Amino acid sequence: MKNRFKKLIVIPVLAVTIFFTGTAFQNDFFEIAKQIEIFTTLFKEINMNYVDETNPADLMDTAIKSMLKDLDPYTNFYNEQDVEAERIRRTGDYTGIGAKVRTLKDRLVIVEPYKEYPADKAGLKAGDEIIKVEDVVISTYKDDAGDLLKGTPNSSVEVTYLRQGKEYKTTIKRSEIEIDAVPHFSMINDKTGYIVLSAFNNKASLQTAYALKDLKAQGAQRIILDLRNNPGGLLHEAVNVVNLFVPKGQLVVTTKSKVKKYNRTYYTQKDPIDTEIPLVVLINGSSASASEIVSGSLQDLDRAVILGSRSFGKGLVQRPKPLTYGTQLKITISRYYTPSGRCIQALDYWNRDDDGNAVKIDSKEYHEFKTKNGRPVFDGGGVLPDETFEITKNSAITNAIVNDFLIFDYATDYYYKHPNVKDINEFELKDSDFKDFKTYLSTNNFSFITETEKALNSVYEQAKKEALDDNIKNDYNTLLSNLKNSKELALNENKEQILSLLTDEIVKRYVYREGLYDYYKIHNTEIKKATEILANPIKYRDYLR
Repeated sequence: MKNRFKKLIVIPVLAVTIFFTGTAFQNDFFEIAKQIEIFTTLFKEINMNYVDETNPADLMDTAIKSMLKDLDPYTNFYNEQDVEAERIRRTGDYTGIGAKVRTLKDRLVIVEPYKEYPADKAGLKAGDEIIKVEDVVISTYKDDAGDLLKGTPNSSVEVTYLRQGKEYKTTIKRSEIEIDAVPHFSMINDKTGYIVLSAFNNKASLQTAYALKDLKAQGAQRIILDLRNNPGGLLHEAVNVVNLFVPKGQLVVTTKSKVKKYNRTYYTQKDPIDTEIPLVVLINGSSASASEIVSGSLQDLDRAVILGSRSFGKGLVQRPKPLTYGTQLKITISRYYTPSGRCIQALDYWNRDDDGNAVKIDSKEYHEFKTKNGRPVFDGGGVLPDETFEITKNSAITNAIVNDFLIFDYATDYYYKHPNVKDINEFELKDSDFKDFKTYLSTNNFSFITETEKALNSVYEQAKKEALDDNIKNDYNTLLSNLKNSKELALNENKEQILSLLTDEIVKRYVYREGLYDYYKIHNTEIKKATEILANPIKYRDYLR
């Protein structure tokens, strides 16, 4: 047992040696060495002397994650499996069943099967719950059950799944999966092209360039670039996408760090495709990171009209650092700044509230910057569109419904209750459907605890400790009743937004994601507005003056 601990101790010692080869740490040499020595001896004593058997790997995993939790949510430790998942996200290529899968304790839920990929060919649909893979029961499997679906190309795997309470079996033949950065592009009308850029993997700029050239060949004289729900990815791909629309040699983004070698300026390196074509970029609250570099820089350069709702606000840059035994640290190394000089980071992870949560940067602390044409833009809260659609910004109650997967589950039920939809492009949910959805929420015990309720409960609990609760009980119950009514009102006030999210999820069930983009071209409010702006050159130019 002692030999094992000798081996464990060697690793931190080696880490110390590597640590201090970087000049950035030399000033803190003693303090870092001291803390590592304390941790090493503590770790050894716990594993040698604790009353019950310990698992060193689990203890270390908890220690690492607890340490990183105090930094920001983007600085993460990756084990070998996580490193592979990150590679897939970066490249978009992997071998598997071709479906987005949600892992729960006792089942794997198919969130979205990709059209014409193995899961789809095997008959699996969104909402199907895989309970067994070959002879392995998911509920008793201790490791990541999602790994059971992976395997070599052309290998087969039998799965047992539940659909609407009934049990089925199917065999899936795995294949190589290539996830497109641009899942859709087409003409909206005879002069307007539409490009959906859903991720910034290493195909992003190449596929966007192809789509742009193809649409121009079809007669496109103006472009809508859709970055909604694009969480970001590779920074250099964001620079290359901007480069499609601006000249070579243009500053796109600057990164600034405490470590001088990470301070970079990124300029466009290639000849553009079209620097004049009118451009509208769509963003929302889930457009983050590289999406904000593209939208923010195009806004700063007065090269595009930005439309939608305020973006997520991630102005931090990460870099992977290889560790021992195939593990990896993805660490925040710098902040990025758009051409005007603004950083659009929205949350302050270094000054937290009493509950330890990151706080939003106060709008009073925003700084004003100027675009190329002198228009005012601000830092600190994501990219604010030139034309804002608040309906696209999810409210707290809407987020709670989405996070509980109630939109998803209702769409599953709706699909099987309405198997025959004649023309999906004419599909529209009605008031009766919204009423039915509210009943569905109630039936599924949806509970939304507001911050006001949390504060009220805290006050009441304190009153009980001080024996003052009898005096305020009636008032407390009245306030709770009023809050309940307010939540019902909030649900109704967000009716349009909720119906829009339900529609998106339901349409995908019938015609996949590809069909949803065609549906958007006819019905989506932001696309209609973008098309209208582009069709009016004077109005378009007015946004950029």
